[in-house]
Amino acid sequence: MTGIHPSAIVHPAAQISDDVTIGPYSICGENVSIGRGTTIGAHVVLDGWCRIGEHNTIYSGAVVGSPPQDLKYKGEKTKLTIGNHNVIREFVTLNIGTKGGGGETKLGDENLLMAYSHVAHDCIIGNRVVMANAATLGGHVVLEDGVIMSGLSGVHHFVRIGSLSIVGGCSKVLVDIPPYCMVDGHPAKVRGLNVIGLRRNNVPIETRNSLKEAYRLLYRSELNVDKALEKIVKEVPDSLEVRHVVEFVRETSKGKSGRALQPK
Repeated sequence: MTGIHPSAIVHPAAQISDDVTIGPYSICGENVSIGRGTTIGAHVVLDGWCRIGEHNTIYSGAVVGSPPQDLKYKGEKTKLTIGNHNVIREFVTLNIGTKGGGGETKLGDENLLMAYSHVAHDCIIGNRVVMANAATLGGHVVLEDGVIMSGLSGVHHFVRIGSLSIVGGCSKVLVDIPPYCMVDGHPAKVRGLNVIGLRRNNVPIETRNSLKEAYRLLYRSELNVDKALEKIVKEVPDSLEVRHVVEFVRETSKGKSGRALQPK
């Protein structure tokens, strides 16, 4: 069934595709656009400069596109952009960006945001990310493709988490996490390579073995970060995944003096 429920309040200027469903008592603001095939449940609030792509499902009680929880925000025009085929469960909150953070919060494609999870201003979330119940992102956080945030985990603002990493439940993430890692703790530390995640994403065994060696050099050798990276480049079989680790760690080391590279 498609259509707008009679009790929903939709601003006349909102851009709604013909086959969008909007449930009872939901509110859709003036600057919202919704792509085809998207379903909006009951009691959802869509606010701000918010663009929602195609074939998304937003469940009851979610608040999407609300102002950032940042005292510096003064009502300037910033936005939230949501891609396609996302599932946003009950009472999820997603804020628009801030002028100082680039002006945009982004959610990619095929993500699952479970109940009560929160995406703050200026966050950038890739594709196929899972945020379990009550997982929370501070402002300016980057989650690369395939990241899994377990329930009740929290990420400090300006932190970046690399592709296919998994964060354990109730963890407190304060520093950048390289790709393909398992992370847990309070504060969180890297505990190992996410081998299961690599297998599930059909990463070849040769590449997994290369990543294991790169991980060993970064976390289990006596080398400092620069020497470990140098050795990885020279000795570990090359692949897109290994190169991604090297580039990620180089960027992190420059920005955070290698604080993301603490062994377990």
